[in-house]
Amino acid sequence: MPETLLQIPIAKIIPHAIEKHGHVRTDNYYWLNQRENQEVIDYLNQENEYYHQETAHTKEFQKNLFEEMKSRIKEDDESVPYFYNGYYYITRFEMGKDYPIHSRKKGNLEAKEEILFDCNEMAKGYTYFNLAGLSISEDNTLAAFGVDTVSRRQYTIQVKNLVSGEILPVKLENTTGGSTWASDNKTLFYSRKDEVTLRADKIYKHKIGTTADKDALVYFEKDETFDVFGL
Repeated sequence: MPETLLQIPIAKIIPHAIEKHGHVRTDNYYWLNQRENQEVIDYLNQENEYYHQETAHTKEFQKNLFEEMKSRIKEDDESVPYFYNGYYYITRFEMGKDYPIHSRKKGNLEAKEEILFDCNEMAKGYTYFNLAGLSISEDNTLAAFGVDTVSRRQYTIQVKNLVSGEILPVKLENTTGGSTWASDNKTLFYSRKDEVTLRADKIYKHKIGTTADKDALVYFEKDETFDVFGL
């Protein structure tokens, strides 16, 4: 029985007026930015189905091209070690694994390796995973890090105790992922994003041992042409 061909999906037009800088423009597809709208999801699924149908004859070529590109990449690679506050920090990849391993060595590069984060383990169960903004306290005992599991660059910052290996329960949501420790090794400064525009516009102060709702706003950038960062 012949396969039924899909019709080309056509997004409906819903005019939406946007006024900026004294000018008005009409975006007929503004409605597509509603990520949780089932109608948007259904339309995107139709687009994906149509794409897969129209490119089905290239599957073998896609596979061969991918394997060729992968063969030209050094899979067991590592970054140039950098020295900070008594430790050498290294990011490395292992053969056959998709995500980096962050580690450090105390004093010299011949010292025993201490694994800080194995992103291959942390990524299990997610279709997307990215760790960013690794920041070590001055006493070398705490590591702040940001995690994005949806690919929107909206990171959740957490803190790991490098002595016990425990990840502290507090989660700082909707951030850039970057943060900076104060010299007391208890205070963390980080930037949060506007939930609509995703512009990083606020700097907050967090005290270890407190909940995120207790964090104090340190700075707010009103100018929409500027961002602020926690690094």
